[in-house]
Amino acid sequence: MRIYLYIIAGITSALLGWNIGQFFLTDLGLFTQFPEITLFPCIAISLAFGMVMNEIFISNPTRPKRSLQTAKQPLLIALGLGTLSGLIAGIISQILFLPIIRVPTPIVRTLGWLLIGSSVGIAEGLSWRWYSIEAGSKKRFQQRLKTSVVAASGASFTAAILFELIRLNWGTMPAEFKGIEDPIGFSILGLLLGGVFSLTNSPSYIAALRAGRGFEYIEFKDVPPQYIEFNDDPEEPVESEDDPQNPLIPKINQSYPAIDKSSLSFTTETENINDDEIEEGLSIQLPGHGTIRIGCAVENTHISIPGIPLHVADIKLEKRTATLIPDNQFFYAIEVNGTRLKSRRSIPLKHNYVLTFYATSLNGINEEKYYRFVYYNRFLDPQA
Repeated sequence: MRIYLYIIAGITSALLGWNIGQFFLTDLGLFTQFPEITLFPCIAISLAFGMVMNEIFISNPTRPKRSLQTAKQPLLIALGLGTLSGLIAGIISQILFLPIIRVPTPIVRTLGWLLIGSSVGIAEGLSWRWYSIEAGSKKRFQQRLKTSVVAASGASFTAAILFELIRLNWGTMPAEFKGIEDPIGFSILGLLLGGVFSLTNSPSYIAALRAGRGFEYIEFKDVPPQYIEFNDDPEEPVESEDDPQNPLIPKINQSYPAIDKSSLSFTTETENINDDEIEEGLSIQLPGHGTIRIGCAVENTHISIPGIPLHVADIKLEKRTATLIPDNQFFYAIEVNGTRLKSRRSIPLKHNYVLTFYATSLNGINEEKYYRFVYYNRFLDPQA
């Protein structure tokens, strides 16, 4: 379905741009002696608009009003780049068509289409920053921008070559086709651009945990006193007012929930004083493979949350799959989608699963203190 929507959007945008250009040329008589200067900007703007809007609405199909609000900045970028690149392509084409220079038409047309396609790729790649949480990663943003430009340029170059091959055999075509040469050519351009964007813009299957309720209230004063000391040797009892014989009392070096920066990272930059601090709304990007350990211990724990058990669970990540593996002793302190776990059975995680970890004390579970994550395995919603 995704590829069909992109192809339809590409063809529709190209034909719409061509028709708008024809309106300016024939009805308004704008630059009739230099048609490319009018036609190319119209097509470039229309294609850039179409591809950007299509990606925004496909990424967030259930919130059209939100998508329209999000689209303002991306569309301004598409408008600017489309206008600039279209004018450049049109002016270059007119210069190369001058009798004193007279470059072959196929070369001029290919160059013009290449400029249009690359501008659409730049517009799509740059505007992605404004509607995707995934673009918070500088490396991922640069990779996406580069991929969009290269793919769009390749598609436009291929479209130009295919169109020239069709024109070589134009004499054998039925008479009714000879009057619609340009619309067919730009339809091919839109089709190929839509096809490549459906592949390059496909949802990322990057697993992530988005911090939810519970992380907005963390302060040092909220940490139970018994969680300040740690027994390095479980064979020796801990001196504690609550239970001097309890070997499971952990020590925390910080009073806030944190990630292990050597293994994990946030998908967006954090403005916290502590760059490893987890706050509500932040998404923790998980690796493609490996095991993530969750608990309140500082050492050998990838996600450390004060107040929960020393080791509450692991998340095992494999190729496009993730499995929650509860700790044998503290599985009862975990909820998945609002259902408390009753066994140590592993839980395969799916997109939008809600994981809740309860704080514990010597008296059992603290029902009022919990921390929630939403598991994502793809970034479909803008700023989701």
